[in-house]
Amino acid sequence: MFLPSLDSGSAGKLTGLAATILSDMVGAPPAELTRLTGPTLRLNGPTGLGTAALRISPPSAPAAVPPAPDRGRPELFCPGPVRDDPALGEEVNDRVVEWAEQVGIYPGRLDRLRAGNFGRLIMLAHPATSDPDRLLAATKCVVAEWAADDYMVDEVSLGADPTVVGSRLAKLHVIVDPARLPARYAPQLDQYRREEPIATAFRSAMQHLSRYVSVPQLARFQHQMSILFVAWNQEADWHVNRRTPPVWEYLVQRHLNSYLPPMILVDAVAGYELSPEEFFHPLVRRAFTTAGLAAVLLNDIYSGAQESDTDFNLPRVIAAEHNCALEEAITRTVEIHNELMHEFVADAVTLSLTGSPMLRRFLADTWAWLGGSREWHATTARYHKQQGADPA
Repeated sequence: MFLPSLDSGSAGKLTGLAATILSDMVGAPPAELTRLTGPTLRLNGPTGLGTAALRISPPSAPAAVPPAPDRGRPELFCPGPVRDDPALGEEVNDRVVEWAEQVGIYPGRLDRLRAGNFGRLIMLAHPATSDPDRLLAATKCVVAEWAADDYMVDEVSLGADPTVVGSRLAKLHVIVDPARLPARYAPQLDQYRREEPIATAFRSAMQHLSRYVSVPQLARFQHQMSILFVAWNQEADWHVNRRTPPVWEYLVQRHLNSYLPPMILVDAVAGYELSPEEFFHPLVRRAFTTAGLAAVLLNDIYSGAQESDTDFNLPRVIAAEHNCALEEAITRTVEIHNELMHEFVADAVTLSLTGSPMLRRFLADTWAWLGGSREWHATTARYHKQQGADPA
């Protein structure tokens, strides 16, 4: 299979289609998850994860979502933001750009980083807090992650090289999950921490994050970053071997390379903690990873037409496998995204009935994160740049 290439006219047309899909909120579900799952019910019989089958009274069905009007294009099943505070987003964005300059990432490209408006992303995605320092901690982590992706994985013009992705990520991983080397070799690792700006960024970001997270919350962040690094190695393998993956394998990679690293902080940023017992419960993990995969497919829908001919995204992989036009592949991508989102809502209904009040809050905050992410993708200059411009 070969990835389809785009001329400038086709790319502009697809970009316009994707932008319309993301920004059209007419058929969007409500921003508050409880309006879909319904109010908390009083259950007869035992409660707790894993006891749903023991209830005497079955749960009521989730609230119906009115069908979106047919306007000849696919409708996205994704909420809008719970809140939009431009001043707060700008404050966080200004601070994170200043921090990026201090740690040395995006040299000479800080204006483009500013235009990407990651502070706005985190403001939109975490409506449970208005504390700019909490939001800044999460934004630093996001920017460090994006910098690693840009400079080590995706952008050849910025020095990315698929033949050395594994080596680079292995060294970066010992910053995320610190290694203790023998005394003779520890200075060399310290030198790497100081001289590699992305390593410095991760170390600084995680030090800031540690003010607001518990040990289990930090551990789950480290665990999710390990999964992300595995996925980036898988992508590098496709490039090195000049192989286009089948759709199912690409979705496996996106399951690993999803938006879970930033999403995983929803409770920490809001100032509470979902217990490890519930967070890592298989049913909760299934719901959360489903939401993470759906969220990252928004990125595929919009950014695909602006990426190079060798980059992978779901519409292009679908077009290659099914020999269809990219417009049809975008429609199929929206359908896959919507299927995943409906699955998350269905899981949230069950988990809201059987889990703790903290789990209900976590699920609601996850839904809010999805809505904030949609709004950011629909407006950020990172995905609304001039044709041919480099990413931040």
